[in-house]
Amino acid sequence: MSRLHSPHTLARRLVRWVLLCFALSLGVAIASPLTHPQAMELVCSSGGAVKLLVTAPDGSTQVVSQMGDCPLCATAAAPPPTPVNLRVEPPSALSYALRSQPGVHAAHAAAAPLPARGPPASA
Repeated sequence: MSRLHSPHTLARRLVRWVLLCFALSLGVAIASPLTHPQAMELVCSSGGAVKLLVTAPDGSTQVVSQMGDCPLCATAAAPPPTPVNLRVEPPSALSYALRSQPGVHAAHAAAAPLPARGPPASA
């Protein structure tokens, strides 16, 4: 296989071609408003939505999109808060087993230390 048509070379050419197309499309998207400017206006509605109004050269207005990312409308468009559970759960029937017993702790602290470990007993 020749060096010109190796898979690595083809992959690099493909990556370069994709990046070139992306850069050209980005350049066209940036240059488009500069070549044909239009008056645009963001309008917040009371329902929590934002509308982008575009005014044409003849004076007509059209709604281009409805967005919900206006910081002033974000609180109105937020979902309702989750309800708080105010009901108290009854105690478990085995809750007495979970209580600490102070007598056990006192006996453990007062007990004699464990004996030292010695060599194994030979039989």
